[in-house]
Amino acid sequence: MPSSRPVPPTDPRPGTPSRRTLLAAAAAFGLMPESGQAQGSGPAPEAAPATPGPADLPALRAAPGKSRLRPEPTAETPVWCFDGKTSPPVVRVKLGQPVRLKVENRTDKALSLHWHGVRNVNAMDGVGGVTQAPIPPGGDFQYLFTPPDAGTFLIRPLVVGGASEPSGRGLAGMLVVEETNPPAVDADVSLVMQDWRLQDDANLMPFGQTIFAATHGRLGNLVTINGKPVPDAFEARPGSRVRLRLGNACNARATRLRFEGVKVYVAAVDGQPTDTFEPLRATLPFPPGTRYDLLVDLPEEEGATCSIIALVGQGLTLASVTTKGAKITDKRAPIGPIGENKRLPAEIKLQNALRRDVVITGGAFVPKEAKDAGKDKPVPDPVYTGDPQKIWAVNGTSAAAGLQPILSVKRGQVVVLALRNETGFPQALHLHGHCFRLLHPLDDGWEPYWLDTFQLLEGRTARIGFLADNPGRWLISATVLERFDTGLWTVFEVT
Repeated sequence: MPSSRPVPPTDPRPGTPSRRTLLAAAAAFGLMPESGQAQGSGPAPEAAPATPGPADLPALRAAPGKSRLRPEPTAETPVWCFDGKTSPPVVRVKLGQPVRLKVENRTDKALSLHWHGVRNVNAMDGVGGVTQAPIPPGGDFQYLFTPPDAGTFLIRPLVVGGASEPSGRGLAGMLVVEETNPPAVDADVSLVMQDWRLQDDANLMPFGQTIFAATHGRLGNLVTINGKPVPDAFEARPGSRVRLRLGNACNARATRLRFEGVKVYVAAVDGQPTDTFEPLRATLPFPPGTRYDLLVDLPEEEGATCSIIALVGQGLTLASVTTKGAKITDKRAPIGPIGENKRLPAEIKLQNALRRDVVITGGAFVPKEAKDAGKDKPVPDPVYTGDPQKIWAVNGTSAAAGLQPILSVKRGQVVVLALRNETGFPQALHLHGHCFRLLHPLDDGWEPYWLDTFQLLEGRTARIGFLADNPGRWLISATVLERFDTGLWTVFEVT
């Protein structure tokens, strides 16, 4: 087990993923074992929660466990995990196959699992208190749905007022929906990043810290990949072609990723395929909830090392691969696109779009008198003195169960939202049940990739456009879960 390395609680502010930023990614990573436990699935139709499921559904049990996050002689950390395994599970199905799981809650808190990025049926979106009743301690819930898109998606706890703790205790996973004709690779590797806020004795710091919720969120001081403290090292044959699936399941940590060693090609963003491109710079923005699919050919010489680095502090190596053994000599075509998603519209007609403003306010602040008094001194820490349960607001309302939609549209309507961040902090936001285009400022086009998650810097406005084609009540929510718990989400309705 590699030794852990402390992580600063803050890191450089990552920007919104513009075309220039997304096309600026890096060199590569390599061959790793698949993480977690793949869950089986049988031939069952898509179902609503009222439809009784078979008694023999595969179970995913959330329960207390222990994880070695600090080296001995420090004690193991009490965590929550699925099926007794500290590595996040990877649920893997083929496009067109259903996901069939019975989630058993054996923790002492209410739970539900959000299938982050899946354009799901509304009843299966997994928002406890909105799309379903939370799963009580000792209870269970059957998730039965057929993902409409191939891609890489996250599994995150999401309960109104109670999402941060189950996530911060370790519950996370990945859903991989394989294409009908996936690209030929030597390995298909999933990497789930989490971070943990530990005390000196390796116990988790208590939850419910108002100042965390009112500022950057619960930033950890130790990072793991697939449940193991970083860095970790692996070996692969020279010339291997690897598909790397990256997902940020941290409670709050947004960072940037840099890749070193070989060229990398971005094949999908937030689960949706894009024209494969070679990044022009060495970084990718990586706020909570974001996913990337990367394709890479490892070096053909033995002994080459490739790394993936999070730009935290002076740089934190998450993992590395060294080429070893006999070279792979199979002849392959150059890396290219993995295929378009024909279920998404070729264009979004903005002329008749329904347009609404979405304004985010709240959070901690630096008092004006402190700013004035500190012109020649370090800027003082922000403070928050308001209601600890209603720290953030969207369009003037701090969200809670029973929230009414800010807009209601007929199915098939194009919607343009002008998202304005009037807080003092970057905001990572997620659109449920849909994916969107990040629009150009003059309505003259959009960035050439689909997103469901992005980061909006403080004081900025961004506009997103999407086709509201999925019926139900859907969230626009903070992916920093302490902010979600304290009011930073809203609801829109598609009828």
